[in-house]
Amino acid sequence: MDRGADRADAMRAFLDLEGWGAAQLTPLAGDASTRRYVRLALSDRSAMLMDQPQHAEGPACPAEASPEERLAMGYNAVARLAGADCARFIAAAEYLRARGLSAPEIYGADTGSGFVLIEDLGDDLFANVLTGRGDERTLYGAAVDSLARLQSEPAPALLAPDKPLYTYDATALIAEIDLMTDWFMPLALGRKAQGEEIEEHRALWRDAIRQVRCASSVFVHRDFHAQNLMWLPDRKGEARVGMIDFQDAVAGSRSYDLISLIEDARRDVPPDLACDMTERYLDAIQARGAGVDRETHRAEMAVMAAQRNTKIAGIFARLFKRDGKPRYLDYLPRVWRYLERDLEHPSLAKLKSWYDITIPKEVRTQLPPSEAAA
Repeated sequence: MDRGADRADAMRAFLDLEGWGAAQLTPLAGDASTRRYVRLALSDRSAMLMDQPQHAEGPACPAEASPEERLAMGYNAVARLAGADCARFIAAAEYLRARGLSAPEIYGADTGSGFVLIEDLGDDLFANVLTGRGDERTLYGAAVDSLARLQSEPAPALLAPDKPLYTYDATALIAEIDLMTDWFMPLALGRKAQGEEIEEHRALWRDAIRQVRCASSVFVHRDFHAQNLMWLPDRKGEARVGMIDFQDAVAGSRSYDLISLIEDARRDVPPDLACDMTERYLDAIQARGAGVDRETHRAEMAVMAAQRNTKIAGIFARLFKRDGKPRYLDYLPRVWRYLERDLEHPSLAKLKSWYDITIPKEVRTQLPPSEAAA
């Protein structure tokens, strides 16, 4: 059986049903996921097709699953990722749009087959506009304002009647930091992590996560950075920022998305800009009536930043080693610079010591010769 041909036939049948069968198809460059996107052009209209094969991902997390049940189901369930569940993308898009934010409009969907027809927000990713000498303060300021609009209210219990917004809980956070010991350590050290190293790493992270005390959980996009934001200057106010890739959204700390933006693994964000955007976000949140203690927020940011960058170092090592995508290794020096800075916070002193001893600085961005030649 030619599964590729079967998938192409299913896609054509979906497009025919939605009235786009005669469209010109232009596939977009792939990313780190199993999804792909195809731009459709038909007369003077355009749209995007999300193509998410339904058997390319492990199952998502059932609402009632215990931590033990999630562990048995695999990484997507443990980390509370949407996996191949296109309906979660649709529900999140509708939630964002209802708040006046620019998520793609949904034109049609066959979630059982994994096809979603969505609004084409164009090609002006923040990353592209900034590379073309776009004004950083204008774009980052607009992104922060949109984020503050989104996070000025508590997280909803449900995105749709059958789509709860899962809590970004300790089970998910610890599963993500395990990527460091599962994937990065073998790559950097040339050996598997030992059992006691894994357990000590988890224990230190559990202690760090317990320090985070969210007054209220908010909608967390979870991947809010320059390659997932679109610049839409013809729109007004907060709608100038188009949001994509939000299907893994969760309810969690308001510091997480801000960190995703200002500690971007794929581009350098000047420290003074990062500081100014943090203050702008806190001012905007306060102006909207969501009071935040700034010192508590900064301490929370340090923990969430270190957690995110630990996860990303592991993900990029996995993308190289398992998925054969060596370009992600180029980002590791930046990720480690962020992580080393995050670990300077006094509340993370024990974790800093663990990293310094277990993964010495000289091996963090230097691959063993056998890996560099792979």
